[in-house]
Amino acid sequence: MRYFIQLAYDGTDFSGWQVQPDVITVQGELNKVLSMLLRSEVETLGCGRTDAGVHASDFYAHFDAKDEIDTDWLVYKLNQILPASIAVFKVFKVEEEVHARFSATTRSYEYHLHLRKSPFLNYYSVRSFYELDVDLMNEAGKWLCEQKDFASFCKAGGNQNTTFCDVTKCEFVKNKSQLVFYVTADRFLRNMVRSMVGTLIDLGRGKITLDEMKEAVLKKDRSEAGTSMPGNGLFLTKVTYPFL
Repeated sequence: MRYFIQLAYDGTDFSGWQVQPDVITVQGELNKVLSMLLRSEVETLGCGRTDAGVHASDFYAHFDAKDEIDTDWLVYKLNQILPASIAVFKVFKVEEEVHARFSATTRSYEYHLHLRKSPFLNYYSVRSFYELDVDLMNEAGKWLCEQKDFASFCKAGGNQNTTFCDVTKCEFVKNKSQLVFYVTADRFLRNMVRSMVGTLIDLGRGKITLDEMKEAVLKKDRSEAGTSMPGNGLFLTKVTYPFL
């Protein structure tokens, strides 16, 4: 039987979602507690692979179990034992062929920036030291939604079968001294959102022109695009499935 878990996590103290040797990860903590509670080895598979320091307010994983599970009990026990930085909202049964990663139809991220120094935002937002032309950055975002190949924003070693993505939203929204980048696509490449934001900031601060940004994207070469932004400003905020 296959079960889905809906959860959220503060990525500050984790080396990303995926299990890795000798470091603490979200998947590693979840697998460990599930295995203890269900008294058998449990391996979860997530809807994506967030990097070190990246947060998720909406994340799904699946696991398989031989026996029927009292899902209300499991949610209660998981939240008792898991660290405070991981919250489980739901556990529910799905069809055997449903897959947390491959059955997802869209994913949405937010990248948070603050434009003046704040003692309260440093774990969940990144300070921008530049005056930014948000209108120009959003003009570039509309152009990016018309593109398909995002190789220029893909970190090497991502093991991607394709660098094509269907981006349907790419927009900055400013609220006083804070700036949030909203992006939605059917899939994302490794490090894609953070490198997109870095490139758009280069544009907004006047380091590059709009034509130069377009040229960098069309060259399909990661070295042509901007610097990848820190992980702590990034949140996975929505994953959609046809059955939810």
